[in-house]
Amino acid sequence: MSVYFIPLLTALAGWFTNKITISLLLNIFSKKQQQFADQVADFVSKQLFSFDDIRRQLAEPEKIKSMIPVVEVHMDTFLREKLPEAMPVFKMFIGDSTIQQVKKVLVAELDNMFPEIIDQYLQHTAKELDVRQLISRKIMGISGEQLKEQIKGSLRKELRMAELAGALFGLVIGLLQLMIALHHTN
Repeated sequence: MSVYFIPLLTALAGWFTNKITISLLLNIFSKKQQQFADQVADFVSKQLFSFDDIRRQLAEPEKIKSMIPVVEVHMDTFLREKLPEAMPVFKMFIGDSTIQQVKKVLVAELDNMFPEIIDQYLQHTAKELDVRQLISRKIMGISGEQLKEQIKGSLRKELRMAELAGALFGLVIGLLQLMIALHHTN
């Protein structure tokens, strides 16, 4: 066998070694899915997800104002249709101008109440909702194979580069070995 095959064989060995290493890491990763799920859930629930951030965003005056037209439509339907059905006497005493006045007062009151309602609801939800458990359960709901394929798909370019880096590193080592071998044969 020719010594000139050394760089080719070492490049192949480097590529193959990295390919096997990547495969083993992905298999280990899918076997340790629960540990991964718990770590991701911890990170997300402590670093990325905050009910305070959500509460501040939902309580912004612009967001509250954007809900008012929807509330007005429902209120109009309630005052003009549902309330008279439930209380027929109501229709005899209240006309269109009264309905408009009632809507105006109720909308103004709701405009003041919404931030407090949203705040209380989210405080209550924050106490009852275990974000960490929810995220962990969602990750565990993905099969090990699906998770492995997702990682492969997401990191396809990087994994290919790692394999090629192994081949390049093997080639460099092989060239050094070839130079040493040729130097010693002279």
